[in-house]
Amino acid sequence: MSGASTPPESDAHARYSSPLAERYASRRMLQLWSAQERYGLWRRLWLALAEAERELGVDIPDEAIAEMRAHLDDIDFAAVARYEAKLRHDVMAHVYAFGDVAPAARRVIHLGATSAYVTDNADLILMRRGLELLRAKAVAVLGEMAAFARRWRAEPALGYTHLQPAQLTTVGKRATLWMQDLVLDVADIDYRIATLPFRGVKGTTGTQASFLDLLGGDHAKVRRLDELVTEKMSFAGSLPVTGQTYTRKLDAQVLGVVAGLAASAAKFSGDVRMLQAFGEIEEPFEKEQVGSSAMAYKRNPMRSERIAALARFVLSLEPNANQTHSVQYFERTLDDSANRRLAIPESFLATDAIMVLMTNVASGLEVHPARIRRRVADELPFMATEQLIVRAVRAGGDRQEAHEVIRRHSIAAARALKDGGERNDMLERLAADPAFALPIEDLRAATDATRYVGRSAEQVDEFLDEVVDPLLATAEESEALRHREEVRV
Repeated sequence: MSGASTPPESDAHARYSSPLAERYASRRMLQLWSAQERYGLWRRLWLALAEAERELGVDIPDEAIAEMRAHLDDIDFAAVARYEAKLRHDVMAHVYAFGDVAPAARRVIHLGATSAYVTDNADLILMRRGLELLRAKAVAVLGEMAAFARRWRAEPALGYTHLQPAQLTTVGKRATLWMQDLVLDVADIDYRIATLPFRGVKGTTGTQASFLDLLGGDHAKVRRLDELVTEKMSFAGSLPVTGQTYTRKLDAQVLGVVAGLAASAAKFSGDVRMLQAFGEIEEPFEKEQVGSSAMAYKRNPMRSERIAALARFVLSLEPNANQTHSVQYFERTLDDSANRRLAIPESFLATDAIMVLMTNVASGLEVHPARIRRRVADELPFMATEQLIVRAVRAGGDRQEAHEVIRRHSIAAARALKDGGERNDMLERLAADPAFALPIEDLRAATDATRYVGRSAEQVDEFLDEVVDPLLATAEESEALRHREEVRV
């Protein structure tokens, strides 16, 4: 709007702020992707480089190392901003600000390195730590779901294929399907954590030319420098070759795992939303929570809907990483930078928010057995038709005639049910038909729900005992298992 005044810098409500920070993501994940965390890592990387160079004979005094170590976290962001306004380069702004508080190290900070030394290596550290946080949250969800599946292991429920009633399952067995997805996600996360490489110390275009010059042309020392810094930053190994940056394929691989977790949560949330529409299972609803501003009676599945919304956002970011990788011409281009500043943190923050919601929903699912049993009763006579035919033949009837009688009565019963009938009366219709000649007791025996759930309860037991419980046992001390994050708004 023309003439609108610029809000004062101190007026936070007059400036845009990401909902991921204000409403959704956990404080720990927000801290991980904060400026303090990132630039503190830059200083640690500069310290590791200086220490390693010193070990390999570069003239770096003890005082320089001591001053750097003493000022890893006391970052003067105002000074950084002043430098960046002048230099138009964020890395150099931080180099100068670090040198102000570590003057003995000023001449050696960033020695031989290119900007990607700190930016790329820090991103790899942050992504690995982010995966560790998401893993802990996924395991916490598994813990909640395990208790739910165990409790409802044997409760018959309608299964659905093509979103139509199908062979019975159990409430607990369905929960194991949600859990199986998460187990696979945890395995993917574990693989990425274990194999994610460090960029290491590679120089301006990845040739290590500056370090070869710094170390007097000694190739063995240059290799050792890369190894030392990699070890100091707690990575098992670095990429053997890079351009100026590490291959952005690594971003695509990591965001693929993150998006996979979001997709699993979205599938869970979709099932919960439909089950809530059926009246079988509902997500938690607080005592004073408002479902609708107009319809006071409504109890909307807002948590599950939010999971779906955030997951769609995360899934939209996954292909972004591959698209960025595909246009990194030769040794690198800079059109990845602004994009990655958004896509990588927000993928983690949004998925973290999803997992907070998923833990909340999984820990408070409300099951309505009466509604579940009523829905089973409405459909089970139709599912028992094969058993009814077998029983009719055993009683001396003709298979084809029994099939025709059941077909006519099942269609009539289904129509009556759709037109307002209180319950499925197909069995009574069959018992009253002289052409079928089976007593109602025999017919009802054929429609015992427990006959149609197969090994559902046993599968729950086996899955929990053999897969989930061992996974939970390895994460007993996880912070996410001990403390549930609060759902905000």
